[in-house]
Amino acid sequence: MYSNVNFDLGGNCVRVLDQTRLPNEEVYLHLSTPEECYDAIARLCVRGAPAIGIFAAFAIAQIARNESPSHEDDAVFFARMRQVSEYLASSRPTAVNLRWALRRMEGVMGACEGRGREDTLAALQAEALAIQAEDASICERISELGLSLLEDGWGLITHCNAGAIATSAYGTALGPMLLGAQRGMQFHVYADETRPLLQGARLTTYELSKAGVDVTLICDNMASIVMSQGKVQACLVGCDRVAANGDTANKIGTSGLAIIAHHYGVPFYVMCPTSTIDMSCASGGDIPIEERNGDEIKTMFYSRPVAPASVPCYNPAFDVTDHSLITAIVTEKGICRAPYDQSLAAIMKG
Repeated sequence: MYSNVNFDLGGNCVRVLDQTRLPNEEVYLHLSTPEECYDAIARLCVRGAPAIGIFAAFAIAQIARNESPSHEDDAVFFARMRQVSEYLASSRPTAVNLRWALRRMEGVMGACEGRGREDTLAALQAEALAIQAEDASICERISELGLSLLEDGWGLITHCNAGAIATSAYGTALGPMLLGAQRGMQFHVYADETRPLLQGARLTTYELSKAGVDVTLICDNMASIVMSQGKVQACLVGCDRVAANGDTANKIGTSGLAIIAHHYGVPFYVMCPTSTIDMSCASGGDIPIEERNGDEIKTMFYSRPVAPASVPCYNPAFDVTDHSLITAIVTEKGICRAPYDQSLAAIMKG
């Protein structure tokens, strides 16, 4: 179940599936230093909001064990580990799960001060494993609730990748599809390629086809014609942050898909754990949007550049879908509907 992120205790490192090598190669990285772990997040070797949080927790636990000389004063050790936590948190600004998981690990460190180094290291490892196990349970619940919104035989569309490799089990947006397939339900899924890094083409089609789900790859700009032809009965996407008013940040292109779905009257469902909900963020305008290197547009995946070298690129990694375009937000605690400022607040208190 947990094949994408594991402790490799024999090698004193974290073992993580390198998603940049999929679908052609299943390669695992073995990471042990803060710099290696930061790079794995920044380069999207590990991606998907829940998976980033899980990986960061594992990284803190392993780095603490690797860099814990017995002669070092506890105060110095804890200060240094908090610096590592802040360093990892800076690797990607949009996904809230990263900081959420790191805050949990910092909380463990705070509770362990004065208890001895081995107790601290054991507690950090236990917390990382707990975060992973909790996410698996959360994904199963989200998948069940999401499946309750679908009917056998429906056509579905999704954007980017929100499957098991982006979480710990099943996934969020892909969870109902995978769970439904296990139960003999037949869906036909249209997967947006998701430019410029092709997470839909490389990862979503890989996961769904591997699970025996009927999936068709389309370019991002083909979603409108597919919906106009009546081939899609629901849109399912994951997200990296939910604001208090229900605005959601997800992979670039998601908001365009939501606008098209709204035009054709196709329900648009956002699937996410409550750890992705940021009640301190009033609206989507307050969500920081990561901007990535323009070479991802012009040169990545191409043998030669597809645009003149002198042409600048604007490459935001995420966009914000307005809450008015969202039919429901599906969490492990229940299905939220408008008005989201009320339903989200209620579910976070529950």
